[in-house]
Amino acid sequence: MCAAARQETADPNESSDFTYSRGTLLPDTAADLAKLRCAWAHIRRRREAGGPDALYVMSGLERRLSLPDGLDEDLCDDEIAAALYTDEVRELGLEHLGGDPARHDLIVVNRTTAGLLLAADVIVRPGQSVLGVSPSYSHPAVLRAVAHAGGRHCGGTPRDAWDYIRQHGAPDVIFLTRLAVTYDILDQHDIEEFVQFARAGSIPVILDDAGGGRVGPVCFGQPRSLELGVDVAVTGLDKYGVLGPRLGLLGGDATIVASIRSRAYEMGLEARQALLPAVAHSLRSYSDRAVRDRVDITQRVVRALAQRLGDDLARSNEIIGFLPAGEIMRAVKERAGTDEDFQIVPYEATAALAMVLLRDYGIMTVHFAGVPPGTADLLIKFLPPDTVARFGGPDALAEAFDRSLDRLGDILPDREATRKLLFDPAC
Repeated sequence: MCAAARQETADPNESSDFTYSRGTLLPDTAADLAKLRCAWAHIRRRREAGGPDALYVMSGLERRLSLPDGLDEDLCDDEIAAALYTDEVRELGLEHLGGDPARHDLIVVNRTTAGLLLAADVIVRPGQSVLGVSPSYSHPAVLRAVAHAGGRHCGGTPRDAWDYIRQHGAPDVIFLTRLAVTYDILDQHDIEEFVQFARAGSIPVILDDAGGGRVGPVCFGQPRSLELGVDVAVTGLDKYGVLGPRLGLLGGDATIVASIRSRAYEMGLEARQALLPAVAHSLRSYSDRAVRDRVDITQRVVRALAQRLGDDLARSNEIIGFLPAGEIMRAVKERAGTDEDFQIVPYEATAALAMVLLRDYGIMTVHFAGVPPGTADLLIKFLPPDTVARFGGPDALAEAFDRSLDRLGDILPDREATRKLLFDPAC
């Protein structure tokens, strides 16, 4: 977060977008991608040896291409799918976002990040001030979107935002995040206050509702995205209760969406229309119950982890669990019986834990789904109940985490061994 009086233009190529230190083993996105290739090698090896049952997707995300049974493959063509599914997807998507077909429109883009980028590109003008409001801090994708548009981003909690307004006056644009990367929720009262403030001053409001588009209404009884009165809202079709694929759903004021659609096609950021049958299937199949079930099993897993690892290491809020990166480092040092510096940063310890869980147990955490991750912590969120059961249940997962931390006690004290773990699939 930046302090209320601080303004900055985020550099989309700098790691300063993050709230955590990147270290020297994983200093940038290129290193994250190299780490991901090592993870893919472990995935291939496990699948070749044990088939699909050797892998456990526990990222909390749905990134499959799920199509209705019996779908004619000829329909998965850009032109044909666009002709047959555009209207249905618009209707289903606006219903999902709480939009009004008389005032709002919708476009499917190739990622949530693409939707944020497009919204900023169309709404933010070079040199304008953009106030990010979040329960904790704006996702790096928001900072990069503002930077790409030439804006000056300052953000933080609602309190930080009001301090900024008192010191500097009204911003040109407000960028709300309902559910932060920390999985804290923005209070409904705060959302209403900022939207009302924006309306009084004719200030455009963009809503980053990547996961909040479902978690807010289902878990906290809040209105749906466009019912909040924002100009544009972006959510992800790989998050919580939907079936995927990994696309972004952008809805909002019809005039603004028309400009965003044009920009998307110019920049190649629109979703391929051949995927529209999958989008329609995903939206038709959406279930509030699926969100609640995932929250429930996640909390059960976190309780098992806390019982096995301790409350300091396994923490939770109302919806997810997480292992703080600093506590992962501390726990490994305890198991290694040393206070010496590992010559890595906590984020790299998290990456190492995620790699051991994948290599040794086939557990695919969200650490390998978000590149680069928005947090240094290892998140445990929206776990699929059937996958947890197939692994053996919450206690079996807790045992796998415990043993993986033990293994890191032999690896992290040796910087070269840590490097090989992250980048060499033979290790």
